[in-house]
Amino acid sequence: MFVVIGTGAGGALIARELAKNGVSVTILEKGPYINSKDAFDYYDKYSNDIDLLTATCIGGATIVSMSNMVRALDSELHEYGIDLTDEYKYVEDLIDVHQLDDSHIGRGTQAFLDAGREMGLETLKMPKSIREDECIQCGKCALGCPVDAKWSGKDFIDEAVDAGAKLICDAEVIEIINENNQVCGVKYIKDANEEIIEADKVVLSAGAISSTLILRNSGIKDAGREIFFDPFVSVGGYIKDINFNSEVQMAGLVIGRNFVLSPHFSSFIRGNIDDDSVTDRDILSIMVKTSDECKGYVDDAGDVVKINTINDIRYLAEGVATAGFILQKAGVDPKTIGSTVYRGAHPGGTAKIGKIVDGNLETKISNLFVCDASVLPISPGKPPILTILALSKRLADHIR
Repeated sequence: MFVVIGTGAGGALIARELAKNGVSVTILEKGPYINSKDAFDYYDKYSNDIDLLTATCIGGATIVSMSNMVRALDSELHEYGIDLTDEYKYVEDLIDVHQLDDSHIGRGTQAFLDAGREMGLETLKMPKSIREDECIQCGKCALGCPVDAKWSGKDFIDEAVDAGAKLICDAEVIEIINENNQVCGVKYIKDANEEIIEADKVVLSAGAISSTLILRNSGIKDAGREIFFDPFVSVGGYIKDINFNSEVQMAGLVIGRNFVLSPHFSSFIRGNIDDDSVTDRDILSIMVKTSDECKGYVDDAGDVVKINTINDIRYLAEGVATAGFILQKAGVDPKTIGSTVYRGAHPGGTAKIGKIVDGNLETKISNLFVCDASVLPISPGKPPILTILALSKRLADHIR
């Protein structure tokens, strides 16, 4: 019996691959099974000290992602004997990763792309997994797609269930049970009752923070003693009737040396402008995202403590400055440019390859594997979903 814990990028693809190859799989998901359009209600709440974007529901954070699909950390993973060339190709074909058709590139995104290219920056359309024939261009990607036009882990879980996998939602895993350092079961809470399911192999894909707590409860005490996430802010300002708020979000990309930029609407930008006539349709904004130096940890209550280094702040400042130049060249009134608060996305690094798991993503407990952003050796500074999916394909083939 295989047990997969979590339904985000890592767990969803593994469950699909195993189930479609006739393997008996039980999937445990801490959150509920929901409609994608309701995903905004399932963002996680952390302390007042940190604004970290994760979600607990079917599909995990993928259901509130922009479905951005870029390759990351190739050379870093090669150091651990991991070459994902074939796995990337498999996944990209499976979910149809492509740059959006021009029909789905709006005025705001095109202004971003034109300005970036005019400035000589490395500028391209963002590779995504979105079905244009279903997308209604509503701008609500991060709230949960109202028409299920983008890929999420929910898609693969549905396929796994159709192929015979068993899905148990609202099941909070407490620990992996092992005897003589060998997996034998999973303990979880369902409807306030503690239950145990037998397991020969377990794949833990509960996300960097939840996976940390489960690993510690299972005897792997070093998990979560460091953590990274991608720091970001959105910077934007006023252009009359740009209507960027209703475009497909993050459909463009500028790659800098220490940061990436992507057009991303934030309603908070309007609050920086002292003009009551300005509405959301008058805002063009850019997300500035960097990697960080993995200084921080997850405490025993599951709270994230983050330390920002000098380089973390420097890289973010470089990105913000570049975004400001792009906004002005795109036609934004420079007097109106402002920023959101500092936030974080894509937490990981809590069960790093080479420290907590080996090159096959197996822990010191035999047949306990980890496959989510926890295992990434450093912060990618860019969307990690495609890399996690490729790692998941590799692991699925290995354990199958």
